Amino acid sequence: MTLSLQEISDRFEIQDLIVEYCDVIDKCDIDRLDDIFTADAFIDYSAVGGEKGDLESIKAFLKAALPIFKNTQHLISNFQIKVDGDGATGRIMCFNPMEFDDEKTGNPIACLGLWYVDEYVRKEQGWRIKSRVEEKSYQFNTPTTAGTD
Repeated sequence: MTLSLQEISDRFEIQDLIVEYCDVIDKCDIDRLDDIFTADAFIDYSAVGGEKGDLESIKAFLKAALPIFKNTQHLISNFQIKVDGDGATGRIMCFNPMEFDDEKTGNPIACLGLWYVDEYVRKEQGWRIKSRVEEKSYQFNTPTTAGTD
């Protein structure tokens, strides 16, 4: 498959957007999601125990759910991005270890394996995520009272 320079640029810009999302979540800088998603975005974290809804409700959910984790990492790979003009789709693999306090066992690590299934749109400010749906691959040692992203 031969890609044009514009397609290569678009794919790199979308990959940078996805990496920025991971940084925002791992730093718990949730209000920066306004620069990642469109204002009318739909986000669905329900496959791994989270919520689904619009950007504002998901930001509120993350602000409540993420503080139970002392540390998180979102390790992403297998970028499958298809650009079609000002729109694109993607399927990205994510491995997400999370450290949390557990009085019974000390500081356990929970792990999620998932896929981000995304729709992207080119805006005046650059590429944004219009829809993100998580597909669960596996889940290990996750707290039952916490939603995850």
